[in-house]
Amino acid sequence: MASYRFNRLEIAGSLGDLGTLLPIAVGMILINGLNPSGVFASIGLFYILSGIYFKVTVPVQPMKVIGAYAIITGLDASYIFASGLMMAFFLLIIGSTGAIKIVGRYVTKPVVRGVQLSTGVLLMAQGVKFIIGTSRFQEIKQAAEPYLTYQSIGVVPICIVIGITGGLLTFLLLENRKLPAGLIVVFLGVAIGLSIGTYQGFENLRVGLYLPEILPFDFPGWPVFQTALLLLVLPQIPMTIGNAVIAYADLSEEYFGPDSKKVTYKSVCISMALANFLSFLLGGMPLCHGAGGLAAHYRFGARTAGSNLLIGSIFIILILLLGSHILSVLYLIPMSILGILLFFAGTQLALTIQDLTARKDLFTAFVILGITIATDLAAGFIAGVIVSLILKSDKLKV
Repeated sequence: MASYRFNRLEIAGSLGDLGTLLPIAVGMILINGLNPSGVFASIGLFYILSGIYFKVTVPVQPMKVIGAYAIITGLDASYIFASGLMMAFFLLIIGSTGAIKIVGRYVTKPVVRGVQLSTGVLLMAQGVKFIIGTSRFQEIKQAAEPYLTYQSIGVVPICIVIGITGGLLTFLLLENRKLPAGLIVVFLGVAIGLSIGTYQGFENLRVGLYLPEILPFDFPGWPVFQTALLLLVLPQIPMTIGNAVIAYADLSEEYFGPDSKKVTYKSVCISMALANFLSFLLGGMPLCHGAGGLAAHYRFGARTAGSNLLIGSIFIILILLLGSHILSVLYLIPMSILGILLFFAGTQLALTIQDLTARKDLFTAFVILGITIATDLAAGFIAGVIVSLILKSDKLKV
């Protein structure tokens, strides 16, 4: 397979994970005070550099535990920077020493599939929330479509109208190579934003040359690191190992076969470590890879590292031309459009469970799903590892 292709399918696939990326990124900018230039410059560079190295489609996502908790609690940006730096050191250590390979030996295929199933279901649920207007971000903004001038058509919320329309389009075009679903749906969203958007921030829009600053903040103090370790880093670690390293590397091999030979547990850890050192320097958010992100890109057509160069270049160009005003452009995409992308990405990831046939394997996967829904993915992953080890005994039946 060619390492790079630049066609409409790669463009469509490159946009497939915006439903995960944008809401958390924008939320951390608006609520936690991160600098838009640092956030999107680090994302763009991570996309480009990881695509060039791995030579297959590589996802770039926010660390969701850190992002979600920071947004919900309104933590100061210094705690986010501290958590990103600590995650960078942690990933560098377990990757360079080979410790992640030891962990990987105890993570069986049913555990990986359980993590993928759980992540997929969470993405689907979050997508539905975006479409019906009940996500955390929409609740904070007190509007289902905060950047549209109309919130309903008659008695029907406009987010549901857009969601149903976009969802039907996606169903019809999902396997269409001439009119890729992801591309058409995003274009539909932008067209809606241009037609009835609030154009928030456009009055201050100035095109120029904006270069991101290095360390655009005061270095966090020791108490900040202590708090960030307990509140953000420790809960994030199991999810990163389970989803962003093991489940992601497994899915990459499944999708790309021998072409994904560079996507190993070790290289993925080091890749994320370097990305988070870079993000810290630019004042961005903690970043990772992830099975859900890969499923999103793949579902909407990405098959090569060309998709990475395309989406990464879009972010870099927008940052260089618009700087912090990049948000004004991103606001044009309705939340319900992001919800559609999330929902279909989730179905793609959840369906990876179909190659499990043994009852014990399915039981392990559904234990992870149940605990994840009740608590979080980190707890589900840990429970799944324990259950899979216990069920190795021939004396136990389920």
